Amino acid sequence: MRLLNGYLDGVAKIIFSHDGTVMKVIGDAVHAIFGAPVSQKDHAARAVACALDIDDFSEAFRADWIKQGVDLGATRIGINTGDAIIGNFGGESYFDYSAYGDAVNLAARLEAANKVLGTRICISESVVEHIEGFCGRPAGKLNIAGKSEPIMAFEPLRDERAKSEDIAQYRQAYEKMATGDEDAKSAFAALMARMPEDPLVLLHLKRTLGGTCTDTITEVVK
Repeated sequence: MRLLNGYLDGVAKIIFSHDGTVMKVIGDAVHAIFGAPVSQKDHAARAVACALDIDDFSEAFRADWIKQGVDLGATRIGINTGDAIIGNFGGESYFDYSAYGDAVNLAARLEAANKVLGTRICISESVVEHIEGFCGRPAGKLNIAGKSEPIMAFEPLRDERAKSEDIAQYRQAYEKMATGDEDAKSAFAALMARMPEDPLVLLHLKRTLGGTCTDTITEVVK
């Protein structure tokens, strides 16, 4: 109880600090939205800033509990933006303020996509399009269960890291891969020396070494 309450309290406080709404808690998962019930023009930017703060908190929280002998896994976050049906559902005897729709379902799929990518935060292209001066990098085109076309996914980053030479070289290597340039293999191999523990570099290096020179990831995210 101490572990779970400490974690959920920390996550909820961060969401509230960004003027988000906690919709529900299911086990150790938190469903939050921005832009409702009060409209927010910058809802996408708020959600991403919130996710980065939650990531900082959860990694520190995780490290603290690992020191105490509890091997916690990483927190994974998925963000999407779009139309949803939001309101009280359940009828007269019971109601639950919730959000439903494809946009909500895709956010859940993006959370799961972190397992495929090795990342902790995964956001859709629709989120990026709502943020002027977005700081982050492309992760890949994801095949999502129930979607006829791949979804372009990104990893948001802190401003300093997004502007670093490492990420600049990652973008160059990614562009080679996305355009089918065989030099992508050597570009990602060179990046391993600079970023040996970077999950996206490792993922795309393995893919290009295996002869897959495209940014569409074949594994289906369910």
